Amino acid sequence: MTKATADLYDEFGEDLQPTSMQFRSIGGRSAFDGPIRTIRCFEDNALVKAALATPGDGAVLVIDGSGSLSTALMGDMIAESAVRNGWAGVVIHGAIRDSVAISHLDLGVKALGTNPRKSAKLGAGEIDVDLAFGGIVFRVGKHLYADEDGILVER
Repeated sequence: MTKATADLYDEFGEDLQPTSMQFRSIGGRSAFDGPIRTIRCFEDNALVKAALATPGDGAVLVIDGSGSLSTALMGDMIAESAVRNGWAGVVIHGAIRDSVAISHLDLGVKALGTNPRKSAKLGAGEIDVDLAFGGIVFRVGKHLYADEDGILVER
């Protein structure tokens, strides 16, 4: 990412949607951007693991876990898989675990918080659907920009 989100917003204004939700920056890459891919799941990370095991081609996976902090939707092994497969980052409307290990990986990670508890592995959820949280809509293929100041999504 070449420009800070504040500079991007100054330049493009209402063409970009800023999220009002406050995410923690956890990954080793504090600034990242890429085309959006999405997953909606609740306390079940089987689809997350499967998606991040495929070629990411610089994309950002946005996961709507309904804001649950009861279980982690990603840990260090899944995050390592994302790095190996070329994902730029992951935005989780929910929790992760293994935050110290993830902080050393070359991956952008934004999440609401952490919880050491594993999630279910049933495969429940939806892939590549529109997601809405934090006052914005995340659509597959639109561009997401993230850094220490927040997240912007192309309209």
